[in-house]
Amino acid sequence: MPDLPADTRDEVERLTRLARQAVDEGAAAAYRDQRAALLDDYDYDARIREEDTGDVLVCYPSEWVEDGVIQPDRVEDTDRGVEIRLSGPGDPDEWDEVEERNRAVVEAVRDDHGETHAATVRALADFMGNHYAKPIAEATPDELAEFREEYFQRNVWPTEEQRELLDDSVQLAIEKAERA
Repeated sequence: MPDLPADTRDEVERLTRLARQAVDEGAAAAYRDQRAALLDDYDYDARIREEDTGDVLVCYPSEWVEDGVIQPDRVEDTDRGVEIRLSGPGDPDEWDEVEERNRAVVEAVRDDHGETHAATVRALADFMGNHYAKPIAEATPDELAEFREEYFQRNVWPTEEQRELLDDSVQLAIEKAERA
């Protein structure tokens, strides 16, 4: 069992996603600082590993590192490390769960902001579920850009109002998904 508690892993992942989605560099830096402080409580460090299939957040004991480089001779138990996929495809076997989570986001947006935003968020939910097998909360900036620039334009047949509110609708979806 990793030394990093599950609730801490979840918060570290949330802060990392917020940093990656932040428009303002100051906000992104603040999220990364919060993540570092939280990990420091457990003597852990983090980095993002880029892979062909997507980015992975890697959290590991600080004692494994010297001068910013992991020292293999200090790694006695690799289970103490934690890897969290940040981008790329999710698990298609979890599609029903992903669909349920995304449907809840659509309903929350509909309840609070109306049908126009909900229609766009439904399209985003379909895109994330069908193309990435991921909940909206795990959407990366690149995936959101793909939705806005390609999927929405080619597959949604949006109304003029939906087009005008696209960025607002996506932002509402992200905010609701993070609270769900």
